[in-house]
Amino acid sequence: MTELNLNKKEKKVLTALQDGIPITENPYQQIAESIGMETNELLNIVKDLTKQGKVRRFGASINHYKAGKKYNAMIVWDVPNYDVDRIGRKMTEYEEVSHCYERPRRKDWNYNLFTMVHGESEGETQEIAKKISKDLNLHEYELIYSTREFKKTGVKLPKQKTKQK
Repeated sequence: MTELNLNKKEKKVLTALQDGIPITENPYQQIAESIGMETNELLNIVKDLTKQGKVRRFGASINHYKAGKKYNAMIVWDVPNYDVDRIGRKMTEYEEVSHCYERPRRKDWNYNLFTMVHGESEGETQEIAKKISKDLNLHEYELIYSTREFKKTGVKLPKQKTKQK
């Protein structure tokens, strides 16, 4: 494992952020106050950590179950390789698509573009797939549904070992 070489304030900020951002009007202010810091100082530390590459990604992840979406469908698409970038960008314009990515085709798997959609029913996810299919003139696709929800967590800093005296 690579050593991050975090200073005391950086560790404090990452520890405060690792369990998520509160849903409030001023979430960063709330976090900053909880660790005795000004909001701008906290945000500058996050920016610096990102710029240094110590934090690779800082973004939102919504729990779709709590948002009322019970059906998750991964729609796998067979998109011509020459057009996958353009189609991928188009897919991300649909508000129903939470993420989209390209994967290599396999000998027994001809799909190369994956989109995740969420709905309140299986029928709703099927309608989303039909709409995207029609709009983008893509007719080879399948819907794969989630059958289990795994615990989702972000990266956690390792707990500090206390020295034995």
